[in-house]
This record gives sequence, C-alpha cells and structure tokens, in this order.
Amino acid sequence: MADFRVSLLFVSSRSCTVLIEDGGVWETKQPYALLLNGQPAGEAVRCVHSIYGLLPETEYTLAVSEGAHAEALTFTTAFESMTLDVRRFGAVGDGAHDDTPAIQAAILSCARDGRVRIPRGTYRVGPLFLKSHTTLQLDAGARLALRTDREAFPLLPGIVRSADGAREDVFSLYEGNPLDTFAAAITGIDVEDVRIIGEGTVDGCAQDGDWWQHTHHRTIAWRGNLFFLRGCRRVTVQGIHFANSPCWNLHPFLSEDLDFFNIDITAPWNSPNTDAFDPESCRNVRLMGARLSVGDDCIAIKAGKIWMGQTYGAPCENLEIRQCLMENGHGALTVGSEMAGGVKHVRVSECMMRQTDRGLRIKTRRGRGKNGVIDDIVFERVRMDRVKAPLVVNSLYFCDPDGHSDYVQSREKQPVDDRTPTVGTIVYRDVEAAGCAACAAYLLGLPERPVEEVRLENCSFTFDPDAQPMQPAMADGVEPCALRGVWASGVKKLVLDRVRMEGNRAPDVESDNGTEVVRIGE
Repeated sequence: MADFRVSLLFVSSRSCTVLIEDGGVWETKQPYALLLNGQPAGEAVRCVHSIYGLLPETEYTLAVSEGAHAEALTFTTAFESMTLDVRRFGAVGDGAHDDTPAIQAAILSCARDGRVRIPRGTYRVGPLFLKSHTTLQLDAGARLALRTDREAFPLLPGIVRSADGAREDVFSLYEGNPLDTFAAAITGIDVEDVRIIGEGTVDGCAQDGDWWQHTHHRTIAWRGNLFFLRGCRRVTVQGIHFANSPCWNLHPFLSEDLDFFNIDITAPWNSPNTDAFDPESCRNVRLMGARLSVGDDCIAIKAGKIWMGQTYGAPCENLEIRQCLMENGHGALTVGSEMAGGVKHVRVSECMMRQTDRGLRIKTRRGRGKNGVIDDIVFERVRMDRVKAPLVVNSLYFCDPDGHSDYVQSREKQPVDDRTPTVGTIVYRDVEAAGCAACAAYLLGLPERPVEEVRLENCSFTFDPDAQPMQPAMADGVEPCALRGVWASGVKKLVLDRVRMEGNRAPDVESDNGTEVVRIGE
C-alpha cells in the first residue's frame, strides 16, 4: 500500500494545484489515478499537479488513488465576475497579425475578479501589461510569440523621480543595476491579486532576432525578460510554459507573496544569460513543481548590486523552492552574485538537478557591501545526476568590470569596511550526488571575513572515473580539478556529519589552517 499525502496549494476560478507527497523529489514514486467529483481526471506523475477546465464557485472533491489506497480533498473554486475572449476584441491568432492592441484592450477592459481568455492559436505580440484583480488564462495550444523588432518595444526606465524630486523609484534593472530595459512579454508594475494560468506558452522567439548577439552591448536599451514584476503583491503563475527569452526569463523585483506552480522554462543550452527564475529583493516566494532547462543559471536568487543595497537595503527573503527539476544550466540553484541587499531564509527541498555545471551555488565578492548578507540557507533532500561540482561557495566571484582587480581577487586580508559582504550559515542536508566530476564541494570565503559555518549532513557523493577537470569556482587562481572531495578555505567552521564519498582520488577533506573541521558519525 502506498504511503502518500495530498494537500491543496492553489485554487482559482478555473484551476487548482495539489501537492502529492510520497517521497518523490520531482516525480512521484508511482502514477496516481485522479477522480474529480467521481469522474476520471487523468493521472498525476509529478509531485505538484495542476487541473484545468473547472467552473467558478463550484465545489469539487478530488480523489487521488494508488491501488486500493486513496486520499481525497474538497475545495470550492473562486468567484469570477466575467470572461473576456481576446478574439472578441479583434485578436486573430494566426501568427502574423499584431495582436498586441486587442489583447491589451481585453486586459484593460476586464472588470475586477474577471478573466481574460486567450484561446488556441499563435498570437504575435509585443509586451503586455497586467491589471490588478484579474486572471489571464492561456488555453492549451495558445502561444504568445514575442516580436523581435526592438523599435516596437516600450521601454522601462531604470529610475523615475517623484514629482518633487525628493525620491527616486527604480522601475527596471539589468544585472543588478537600475538601467533602462525593454519591457517584458508580460509586465506587471504595482499590480496585486493577479493570476496567470493555463497550459499555453509565452515564447520570446529570441532565436529569430538579435537578442542573443552582442549580449553585453546596449542597443536602444538593455535586453528585457519574458516576465517581469516590479512592486507587485499576491501574484500567482500556474502551468505556463516560458521559452526562448531575450534575457532572464522570470524576474520579479521588489515584490511579495508570489507563487509559481507547475511552470516550465526552457531555452537552448548555449543561449546567453537566459536564467530561468531570478527573484530579486522579493519576499515570500514559492516555486513548486517547475521544470527549468536553460543556457545559464536555472535559479538565481538576487538582491542587486551595491547601489541597490545601499539605497533600498531590500533583501530577498523567505523563499520556498521544492519539487523542481533543473537541467543543463551553468548552475542549478544560485544565490547571487548580485546580492547587495542580502539573501536570507531560503529553503530548497525535494529537487532534482541533472547535468548542470554546478549544483547548489553561492556567489558573492568584495564590493557587494555591508547589507550583502547571505544567511540561513538550507538545501535538503536534493538529488543530483552528473553535476560536475555539486556544492560551491565562492566569495571571490570575478563578475563586473573590476572583477579581476587585485581588490576583488586578493587572497590577502583586506580591510573590513562598508564594501565587505558576509556569508553566514549554509546547510546541505540529505544531498545525494552521482557522477560528480570536479569535486564534492568547493568552499572559498574571504580571508578577512570567512564564511561563518557550512554544514554537510547525511550527504553522499560518487564520482565519474572518466571525469575531465573543470574550474569549480569562477575566481582567479582556481585551477581546474577532477575527483576531489571537499575543499575549504576562508571558512570558520566546517561540519561533516555522515558524509560519504566513493571514487574520489584526493583526500575527503582539504582545508586551510583557519578552518575548524568537525567530523561526526564516521
């Protein structure tokens, strides 16, 4: 008899999302049959599963069963004031006609608690702007195909001054600095109570334009995202597939109470800067049941560069990431390197990582500032397959124009001042990594402010005997390596509690004299 539990994560007027907990980390351990009000409703193979095609203000009982064992829950869908079909507003959906005005008109015309429906078809669009208290639904087979002609895009200014000139508001960022960017395919500015749901696709079509060429050169403005939020509250994205973004895919900024369920984000493995999910200076964020496969970091948790950290001091905090699949990126889950406002209280659990260069990755550097504090980060029940460097903490990351300067890269103690960041406690618990290449863990802290504590609890690492050397941390002087265990420098305390390795050709642990190494359970 299967041992599992079912809970409700989200319900809208037309859909719901449930969590099936049976010990699986991305997919469930076995398929589950679904009955909705006694009628077959397919089967669930992901731990986080969504159901569509529901009716508003209707009570449903969902039964989830495996063999003779079943779990059931009852819920009532939300109120919906109206449905506006974008085709009634003139959208054509033939992939050639510009459907931007029609879809935007439907969004702006929608009454509070209403739904804007985009039926099957390919809609050629420029950036669309969200409206509070509404639902935007992309049906299965609906595809928003983003235009590639830059001149047709509205711009988001980096900084806007208040009428009296006393205050500056940041409207848009590019890589942690307030800079003018192109608006995203879906943009929300100071909206609240918004849902974007459905089984459709938002396609950035970047391969059809010049977005992936000359990527660090500004042409009119800096490259935009597929989805951008600024100053938003209570936003849910459910089920949507995002593909081929000009730059970062999903980029919520200075926003709170955000949920992302069952989304898929894809881009070619060699597409530049196509991070999948980059929350920046946000609070109370959940990402659950996502599949992420891109050309850069799958997830990068951010909080701006030093001007943002000094001006706003807005950390990225209270994040829950679970039951996600991360593939083919440079890093599966990264904190930083733009983190000058701080990153804290992050929980990552029940995730699968496949064929990324690095797995769980912390990136910072001198110059991120005194508000750049990374602390209380916990990774648990994570599975990795052919991740070259599973665990990396790098406090000498060589990003930005001065990244290779003596100030950033010096291994000698520098003065501790307002430019010095901090890394507190990082916990890796129940991590299993198979097919490691470079090392199990590479931990590099600042000599003047070492990492406070790194804990590895009940972790196992097996190595690929044919592994080729690679540079585990992107810092000057870090040599490519292969089949190394745990390497630590600039770490105050390293706790190894039931850590197992197989196939490494270097000592299990290598550390400098300043690191207190505590071994438990050997």
